[in-house]
Amino acid sequence: MVVSLAGRDLLCLQDFTREEIETILKTAEMMKIWNKIGKPHRVLEGKTLAMIFQKPSTRTRISFEVGIYQLGGYGLYLNANDLQLRRGETIADTARVLSRYVDGIMARVFDHKDVEDLAKYASVPVINGLSDFSHPCQALADYQTILEKKGRIQGLKIVYVGDGNNVAHSLMIAGTKLGANVVVATPEGFEPDEKVIKWAEQNAAESGGSFELLHDPVQAVKDADVIYTDVWASMGQEAEAEERRKIFQPFQVNKELVKHAKPDYIFMHCLPAHRGEEVTDDVIDSPNSVVFDQAENRLHAQKAVMALVMGGIKV
Repeated sequence: MVVSLAGRDLLCLQDFTREEIETILKTAEMMKIWNKIGKPHRVLEGKTLAMIFQKPSTRTRISFEVGIYQLGGYGLYLNANDLQLRRGETIADTARVLSRYVDGIMARVFDHKDVEDLAKYASVPVINGLSDFSHPCQALADYQTILEKKGRIQGLKIVYVGDGNNVAHSLMIAGTKLGANVVVATPEGFEPDEKVIKWAEQNAAESGGSFELLHDPVQAVKDADVIYTDVWASMGQEAEAEERRKIFQPFQVNKELVKHAKPDYIFMHCLPAHRGEEVTDDVIDSPNSVVFDQAENRLHAQKAVMALVMGGIKV
């Protein structure tokens, strides 16, 4: 069956079916092959992507800017100071104006409602480059990496250890839609959003996967195929950082914890990593670590998203 995602927004992966997510992953694999062999794939020739950044970025900015260029288009970088939003123009008006100039909008924002409002009022596709609720592009790159390293997603035990944040949300949603057995281990009081937990449980029931929420990291990582973590204090939570370090210390991914996983487990982190906090050097620099493959796959997964929603290519 041919799947078309032309004109779609990518705000949260819960809005996409398993088949649609698999289509993005298949396209990402194709984009990566074409890139490696030097085959031109300028499917967005002459198109422009507006890239709004309320938060600074390394991987998101570079991967989107390089990606749109490789697809034949142009990426227009716009930080908060470049727009009239800080002078009172509404997101709705900004979305309407940008839609007259560009073919797509990517936004990296603090509040998820901002990206929802952009999508509501824009007449071009809107891609969530990160919000406080969801990080769909990261999860797509993550599952592309898992597929490359493990050959499948269905039935794998994928364990996230740490804060129940936006990265955890997207990992849970995509994993349970794709038939994985997803486990999240957090300190009490730092669990994922209740809505996302319900989605994960419903997705798992439909896909043949499973979802489990635990508060014991050792129990969680037992026989894990994948161990994933993220920073304990995200951007905007700096004031809580010291208190969070104390609470999350037992959830550090270190050589003792990973002994409970399968010998061929892979370690994942969305980066940037606070080495010595959520993960130790001997884990992130070990042969089991695939963090830089993940980072590379942001480029290919996002090129797939842009090609599908902005260019209307069908797979």
